[in-house]
Amino acid sequence: MTLSRRHFVMGSTALALAAPASIGRAASDNLKFASILDLSGGLDIYGAAMAVTTKLAIEDINAAGGLLGREVDLKMYDAQSTIQFYTQYATQAAAGDKADTVHGGITSASREAIRPTLARFKTLYFYNTQYEGGVCDYNNFCTGSTPAQTVAKIVPYAMKKWGKKVYIVAADYNYGQITAQWMQKFVDENGGETLDVEFFPLDVTNFGPTINKIQTAKPDLVISALVGGAHVSFYRQYAAAGMMKEIPIASTTFGVGNEQTLISAEEGNGMLASYGYFEGIDNPQNKEFLARLEAKLGADRPVMNELAIRSYEGAMLWAEAVKAAGTADREPVIEALRSGMSYDGPSGTVNIDAQTNHCSMNVYIGELMDQTWSIKESFVNQPPADTQMVCDLNENPNQSTFLFENGLAAAGIK
Repeated sequence: MTLSRRHFVMGSTALALAAPASIGRAASDNLKFASILDLSGGLDIYGAAMAVTTKLAIEDINAAGGLLGREVDLKMYDAQSTIQFYTQYATQAAAGDKADTVHGGITSASREAIRPTLARFKTLYFYNTQYEGGVCDYNNFCTGSTPAQTVAKIVPYAMKKWGKKVYIVAADYNYGQITAQWMQKFVDENGGETLDVEFFPLDVTNFGPTINKIQTAKPDLVISALVGGAHVSFYRQYAAAGMMKEIPIASTTFGVGNEQTLISAEEGNGMLASYGYFEGIDNPQNKEFLARLEAKLGADRPVMNELAIRSYEGAMLWAEAVKAAGTADREPVIEALRSGMSYDGPSGTVNIDAQTNHCSMNVYIGELMDQTWSIKESFVNQPPADTQMVCDLNENPNQSTFLFENGLAAAGIK
């Protein structure tokens, strides 16, 4: 298979970090780590920072002596925000590269393109992105936050601050549609009312009609699950219409693509979000990580967000499991991960939940002011309770499914 430079990114200027230290083994003896992310196209606002931290993680692993006396080789694929390339590169990574692990996918659609392919080839897969919950797959570890961890926190917090009447806007695919249903559940449980829900394809940039509808509906707040570079237009148009001063916004997506740097301070001031990481976390691991990143990349470094930090921590969880297993072979590594593996990283302590192959994690509510998030509230060691409702890999380790409908039903969502 021939890959053009546009399709295959490895060691580019945008990702320039110091080269990993050589351990003195033949390249053919190295462990193989494959990354598949959107480094171009409309979803590159997420993939760019994830690629930086993925490369940093492999550099850190190799600088510490590698794994089992072997260096780790990183091969990084650019899926260009195109699902076809995800399937193509997952096959290449598993069957061609013989990768020991693949970390990748941003949208739910890209995850579902990768996941069955890697399960078929028995290649260990990490999905390091926040998502809608419901994956139940022995071969797949999901390190990102789910609605029970973040949506459940931001909805009551925002309603207590601003009021009970809610208008929801979301991306028109699995994540947006399912997350909007979780939002409505938490609005209802907290005594609120959802006035309307609107969904938008990822390439939509004109939100004028919707802003007019919001003005007419007069909600107390808007909750957004919009996704991608095109949807940043919503926040600009909303602020231009004078709406930020009238009807504030809480979001489950704004900030994980560093959207706050793409709009002015005035356009974003006062927005709320909830994630498993903000830069303002006060722990030694986070301070050390940010200082090292600053030293390597200086002013060009991206702002760190949940997706970027989970990419780093996901790689480190895999590395810790390889060391614990004494091998990079898939089954022993999975067993090590599911044995109660944890990692103390920039976000705090993340713990693998063996029932679901998801993570329990700290969760934070942030408020945006002058393009910087400040942490307003913290919640320690929150479990992936939504996925726990429908997934028990201890009981049935042969599962390899996406049970979002079961999860909604179990939560009483119709």
